[in-house]
Amino acid sequence: MNLADFLVHSTEQFPDRPAIRLDDDVLTYAELNQQSARVAGLLARYGVEAGDRVALMLPNIPPFAAAYYGILRAGGVVVPMNPLLKEREVGYYLADSQALLILAWEGCEAAARAGAAKAGAECVVVKGEWDAPPLDNVVERQASDTAVILYTSGTTGQPKGAELTHANLSANVEVTARDLLHLGPSDVVFGGLPLFHSFGQTCGLNAAVSAGACLTLVPRFEPGKVLEVLERDGVTVFEGVPTMYVALLGTKEKNNNPTRLRLCVSGGAALPVEVLRGFEKEFGCVILEGYGLSETSPVASFNHPDRERKPGSIGTPIRGVSMRLVDDRGAEVPTGEVGEIAIKGHNVMKGYWRREDATAEAIPDGWFRSGDLARQDEDGYFFIVDRKKEMIIRGGYNVYPREIEEVLYEHPAVAEAAVVGVPDAVFGEEVGAAVVLKPGAAETADDIRDYVKSSVAAYKYPRLVWLLPELPKGPTGKILKRSIRPPS
Repeated sequence: MNLADFLVHSTEQFPDRPAIRLDDDVLTYAELNQQSARVAGLLARYGVEAGDRVALMLPNIPPFAAAYYGILRAGGVVVPMNPLLKEREVGYYLADSQALLILAWEGCEAAARAGAAKAGAECVVVKGEWDAPPLDNVVERQASDTAVILYTSGTTGQPKGAELTHANLSANVEVTARDLLHLGPSDVVFGGLPLFHSFGQTCGLNAAVSAGACLTLVPRFEPGKVLEVLERDGVTVFEGVPTMYVALLGTKEKNNNPTRLRLCVSGGAALPVEVLRGFEKEFGCVILEGYGLSETSPVASFNHPDRERKPGSIGTPIRGVSMRLVDDRGAEVPTGEVGEIAIKGHNVMKGYWRREDATAEAIPDGWFRSGDLARQDEDGYFFIVDRKKEMIIRGGYNVYPREIEEVLYEHPAVAEAAVVGVPDAVFGEEVGAAVVLKPGAAETADDIRDYVKSSVAAYKYPRLVWLLPELPKGPTGKILKRSIRPPS
């Protein structure tokens, strides 16, 4: 088994059909397959063998797909990375994953080279061409072998790499493409979700390729441009996060519907019911909400197209997956009561890379603990109530408070800091930081914000920073984040 087999099989069936498109740049399945074989040949030059980790730091452009499948067909493990990451973040991911190599887009070259130098990895800058003889064979891998390591985190410690196997991802892709999206070779899937993220990989790239469909890419989400792409390319399936739906709803002109759009799916955060209804009315299509996490490949539940849909719900578990709600002791809670979502099935990760303790904590009894709180109605539909973890979701991107707090504490003027999510009408949540300065420090909130901005990806730094004389604490001295509020 190898996840790259999806590309090989679709190439055999549809060699001349478009696989990946970016405006006027179109790759057929035969061309994408050949490019991925050249990537495999390039990796052979660097001594990459089965099981070796290779990082991938590219935006939503056709070379991402070629590199992704090229790494897999060489037997390697893909370590996708956000192209907005800075040197310190790149260095951490490369060192932690023990990656031999990073394939980085030329626009990311400075951060990639500096991070690779710190981690002792090779850096190959991608400029659109793969100068290597093709390796046409696909290296056989076991179903339980790791295919992708996706970095994620809780509220403590450094980001952890979720090991997703070839079986995890292949099964999740098959269920998504067949059961949920009903994809076929005539479909065109919108590719505006980041491909370095599990949502974009499974539901976008891999699902489209598995069905012989076309994925039309948008590197940067600009509502006007997106509406143009939907109509120009005849998009049939739109996949997005709530902020995308809000932006499109506010941009679309009356009676200007993309003519082939038949289905929309939403994930990453809760989609307000009023946005769902308004979008469906304006665009004349159906939105189906789903739920998942990096650790679950990612899809766990969905409002299935052939069942009743309940707006505001994340639906019911997908085929082959079970979900239940449990209390802090692991006991199932009664229907209608709030509990933590626990997940079991073919989609649950192998574990956290080199983190046995964290794996045992997350999967103590064969059921993955999501950290999300929900209730279940009498029909078996799940409704998210809150997040047990303190992770912030800004515009569909995960931001982990502890990571930002670590940077804040590195500032010589900062005595204490707490990062919290602040409700935001556009992004769902904005990153906020309450900071206590050391005695005598004269830094402003803007100074602190700019310091963090220079050290982390653009979506992570706190747009809201406010200075306090002290942070609220409990009897044990623990900072009480629930008591922290931004100034009005």
